[in-house]
Amino acid sequence: MNYQELINTNIKNLRKRNNLTQEEFAEKIDISIQGLSNIERNRYQPTAETIDKICKAFEITPYELLLPEISDKENIIKNITLMLSSCPKSKLKKIYKIINLLIKL
Repeated sequence: MNYQELINTNIKNLRKRNNLTQEEFAEKIDISIQGLSNIERNRYQPTAETIDKICKAFEITPYELLLPEISDKENIIKNITLMLSSCPKSKLKKIYKIINLLIKL
C-alpha cells in the first residue's frame, strides 16, 4: 500500500466532502493553492505542519488520514483482508470469534 498516495487522496476527498474549492481549502490550512494542487495530484507529500493544520481544521487525527476510504463491499473486503494479512495467528483467532458474534447479531 502506498501511504503517500493514500494520504494525498484522503486530503483531496476531505476537501471535496466539505464542499471546499482548492482555493478555500488552501486558505483554511494556510498553504498556497499550487501547494495544495501538488499534494492532491500526488506530486509531493504534505509536511507534518500541513498535516497538523488539516487535522485541526477538520477535527480529525493524523491516523484518520491513513485510513483507506471504504465505499463499497468489494473495497471493504479488500481492506479487511489487507489488515488481517499482517496479524499474528493468535489475534486472527480472536478476530474470527468477534466476527462470528457480530454476524449472529
